[in-house]
Amino acid sequence: MIVMKFGGTSVESAEALDRASGVVKSRLDQKPIVVVSAMGKTTDRLVEMARAAAAGDLSAALAELQEIAEHHHREGLASATANRRAGLEAFLDGTFARIEKRLRDLPVGDLSPADNDVLLSYGERLSSAVVAEAFFRNGLPVVCFDSRTVIKTDANHGAAQLLPDETAAALTAHVAPLLDDSVVVMGGFIASTLDDITTTFGRGGSDYSASVIGALLGADEVQIWTDVDGVMTADPSLVADAHRLKVMSFGEASELAYFGARVLHPATMAPALEKNIPIRVANSRRPDNEGTLIVAEAPHTALVKSIAYKEGITIVDVRSTRMLMAHGFLARLFNVFERFETAVDMVTTSEVSVSLTVDRTDRLDEIIAELEGVADVERRDNNAIVCVVGDGIRNTPGVSAKIFTALDGILIEMISVGASRMNVSLVVDENDLEEVVRRLHQAFFSQIDKEVFA
Repeated sequence: MIVMKFGGTSVESAEALDRASGVVKSRLDQKPIVVVSAMGKTTDRLVEMARAAAAGDLSAALAELQEIAEHHHREGLASATANRRAGLEAFLDGTFARIEKRLRDLPVGDLSPADNDVLLSYGERLSSAVVAEAFFRNGLPVVCFDSRTVIKTDANHGAAQLLPDETAAALTAHVAPLLDDSVVVMGGFIASTLDDITTTFGRGGSDYSASVIGALLGADEVQIWTDVDGVMTADPSLVADAHRLKVMSFGEASELAYFGARVLHPATMAPALEKNIPIRVANSRRPDNEGTLIVAEAPHTALVKSIAYKEGITIVDVRSTRMLMAHGFLARLFNVFERFETAVDMVTTSEVSVSLTVDRTDRLDEIIAELEGVADVERRDNNAIVCVVGDGIRNTPGVSAKIFTALDGILIEMISVGASRMNVSLVVDENDLEEVVRRLHQAFFSQIDKEVFA
């Protein structure tokens, strides 16, 4: 059995749905479970719709909803067989009527996390129904299954935590028996509490859903189908000659995902890693391409596998003579960030100063106000983290020297070697980002190992 997850661009249109149908049909002998994201940019539109409604701008919210509805009717009905089109249209009409009612009933200024989860869940609930109809039209034996009936979580809306035992029991009882005769289509990202209250895993949660299902049902492989050929040595939009990785380790993939690589969500690897289930990243537009296989330990290594980056980074410099030979200062410092629920990406320290980076600044003013009671604090916006990742880094001296040589003339604000010893991260001005990535790619990938890269 395999789990095949199709991203938003892979199910965004009738044409894309036909491609996805062909990909699944070619793998019927592997008993696929198909997990789908919302169609195209639907989730982004739902977010804007919910925000507008909560702000009291109902007309803007309804206009956004109308665009979502038109897209699903146009592409969905074009993907259904003639004799099932009326049934799909009735489902779409009824669903959008329920969304509109929720918007009209939403209290102004009071978009609760629970209400937000319900509104955002409609993206996957709609797409799974549309995808199932497209599969049926293309001759696949398909069952559309509501993920919320089997994926169980706590009530932490917007970032729900999986209840693995309850979910495993439900999947085994209700989904596994269907696989001998049918392709099961399920929406990613969505789940429910034990009381059947809708929850979501948060953005990127569809990849995580696929990994969870694969891990709990013992899949042979979890496949992430997207619109790129696999994991690349750098963002192809910045580096035209980026190479595809044939194989990489879970550790490398996790580092890349955390530091901005857009192909995988950081949470995706954990469930599959725990059960040692390979993950394959492949291109639904080019299904004959083998993509990138992610395994516990890659059979072939290289000094560097890929370069990732994360924009919108703010540096916070904290200086205090109280730090000199004082214990507990760092604990108090990070306690402030914890209380304001703001994660820190990178940290460097000296005797009297700490520099750290954050990518969320919505509560940074409050954090700085509190820190200024015990230290001098400086905030520096518009930076980027660039991360050089590879298992080979841990056993190779001189990697930092190679980086500094490649970036001669560019100011590096911070540099850190990760505890895993498989990444070197640096912070640069956002204006230098493209040049930094291109220079590093030239330094590490001017010659490639054909066993590792394509």
